[in-house]
Amino acid sequence: MSEHQENATMTFFATCPKGNEELLAAEISGLGGQASKSTVAGIYFQGTLEVAYRACLWSRLANRIVLCLAREEGIVRPEALQEVAKCIDWTRHLASGATLAVDFHGQSEHIRHTRFGAQTVKDGVVDALREAGQERPQVELRQPDLRLFVHLHRGRLTLGIDLAGTSLHQRGYRRDPGHAPLKENLAAALLVRADWPARAKRGEPLIDPLCGSGTLVIEAGMMAADIAPNINRERFGLHGWVGHDDALWRELKREAEARASLGRRRIKSALYGIDQSPQALSAAKSNAMRAGIPALIDFRGGAVAQLSRPENCAGPGLMITNPPYGERIGELPELVPLYASLGERVRREFPGWVLALFTGNPELGHRTGLRARKQYAFKNGALDCKLLMIDIPVADSASIETDPAHIRNDGKSAFEAESGPRHSEGAQMFANRLEKNRKRLKKWLKQSGETCYRLYDADMPEYALAVDVYGDRVHVQEYAPPKSVNAAQAQRRLMDALGVIPEVLGVRSDHIYLKQRERQTGKAQYQKRDSSGERFQVREGNAVLWVNLRDYLDTGLFLDHRPVRRRIAEMATGKRFLNLFCYTGTATVQAAIGTGEQSKGGGASDSVSVDLSNTYLEWARDNLALNNIDPSRHRVVREDCFHWLQTAGSEFDLIFLDPPTFSNSKKMEESLDIQRDHGRLLDLAMARLASEGTLIFSNNQRRFKLDDALLERYAVEDISAQTFDPDFQRRPNLHHCFLMRHREAS
Repeated sequence: MSEHQENATMTFFATCPKGNEELLAAEISGLGGQASKSTVAGIYFQGTLEVAYRACLWSRLANRIVLCLAREEGIVRPEALQEVAKCIDWTRHLASGATLAVDFHGQSEHIRHTRFGAQTVKDGVVDALREAGQERPQVELRQPDLRLFVHLHRGRLTLGIDLAGTSLHQRGYRRDPGHAPLKENLAAALLVRADWPARAKRGEPLIDPLCGSGTLVIEAGMMAADIAPNINRERFGLHGWVGHDDALWRELKREAEARASLGRRRIKSALYGIDQSPQALSAAKSNAMRAGIPALIDFRGGAVAQLSRPENCAGPGLMITNPPYGERIGELPELVPLYASLGERVRREFPGWVLALFTGNPELGHRTGLRARKQYAFKNGALDCKLLMIDIPVADSASIETDPAHIRNDGKSAFEAESGPRHSEGAQMFANRLEKNRKRLKKWLKQSGETCYRLYDADMPEYALAVDVYGDRVHVQEYAPPKSVNAAQAQRRLMDALGVIPEVLGVRSDHIYLKQRERQTGKAQYQKRDSSGERFQVREGNAVLWVNLRDYLDTGLFLDHRPVRRRIAEMATGKRFLNLFCYTGTATVQAAIGTGEQSKGGGASDSVSVDLSNTYLEWARDNLALNNIDPSRHRVVREDCFHWLQTAGSEFDLIFLDPPTFSNSKKMEESLDIQRDHGRLLDLAMARLASEGTLIFSNNQRRFKLDDALLERYAVEDISAQTFDPDFQRRPNLHHCFLMRHREAS
């Protein structure tokens, strides 16, 4: 490249994550460029080739640096797009026989697919080179010699050469990313917003108490040591460009290496990365090694609950961290105490510091009990996130949170309590209700020996939750709020509840399982939510049963049917038992074991349990095996219950029929609507009932009404009121239960 070309001013386009355009413009200006226009996720700037090369080496915020070859308006049709590409002299940019890739972004009325757009641009390039007598380029998507960047939005076209080649956020040091890492340029943007460059020059310390794979603290170290973020990159897109000035590039690379060598020696800030995960720390140390700054960061193991200020960190400093957000609702029980603990520890150990808290769930940020003086909006992928800038108060600083949501019920600020979590007035009322319910159930629980029970069921309308206890674990279901309820307010109340449950019930936060319960159709309540396989044993009467609180909306044990299962155990001695829609077989287990003295040699003589789900039938088999029940006498059958009843020839003395309210499972021959179909279903089941037998029919449709014709054909007794233990007596419409017998037998 000639000296004239080297010093010529050209137009470039730098891309970045949405929301970072202002920061990127300032950074490019600092590198010698002149920002001219900002757009969504990018800026245009003018500068020499040296400025562009510096941006490739030194930009901590950009994704790509594009040399603009064409900027056109009114590009809608593919023919116009191809013509723009064809009019460029590609012999000045692409060597003969070189490989090419086209990254196309955007669309128009006639160009709706990025692959089609890329193909159209490539065709234009090929046409131009063919007319120039140059060899046709080959397409190579992974590592092309030249990568083109094309953006089309509302008819505005930008076409140019990607001098970066691959996104500049890929510094090359992070091969062990750990769990849900930040992209490097997003981490850098957070540090810039937190004013870390200026703090580093003053020699202030930096701590990330939840460092994960170390991205934040490594980016902070590279800033503090004046290390170009892409100094270790072996290849850039500019290396395959015909116009590349290799001498200029080598000069800038030597300059960056010299600055890095000097910066490592002159750094004044102490940097700490802390995490309780040995795997995360191992990844972080490896990443720091590849970044060339292993000696600059002190990585330590430790939990937030034990966070303390390092001995040599006198004076103010910056704590910056990216805790988990709880993208899945089931993660929240562990995160509420985590954020609360973080707030308590930083207030106690780091007065006068600044906490930069990055979260995709601002309500979790409120759990710290600290007020943000400033909030910055960011995108982390598709997630809307906030960087909360919090001045950590000293003593009785006015910056302590005094929002009513953080005032305790005794009127004092939550921070006035030297220990213990902070609760709003509503949260304290919820805690009081839990305590009241525990006292009410205490005598019954002691007499019955039950360890699985419902403690709370939307007793207070503001806290629309069901709280079930399973031994030393708690299953919380949030009833989805109606549209009339403010979503943020509902979220805050949920956080309130999750904050007090561990205290009141004395359970670990990782033993609390949260799900959202909405109106279900079909077998949605049985559908898998997770795949942890995490199950444990609980005791009900004489039975031991497997439950899984994490993977499914329901747990494998319907607590409201406990009295029904108890009645089945009492009635089953010596009987032939049939369990239709058997789910996890808990009723079969109780029937096979029996109750009281009968359990020593009693229970059902044999049984058949029918369901369509392989998952739950396997669960039922495990429950039977757990209780040493003979599988040769107690069979589990996969079949549509309607079909099985129509073809079975056996008689049973005791039948339990507990169908879903509605099901349109593809495995069934036809859909099931229990209000519509219960008559036919019961007739089929009664045909299998022995003359002196009893059928127990249960369902959970709140407004269910038994067909009058059934009352004429069979002796029917509504025993619903007798099938609620004290923990479910507040919801007498939760299920309906009937005993049915043949009239001649009654």
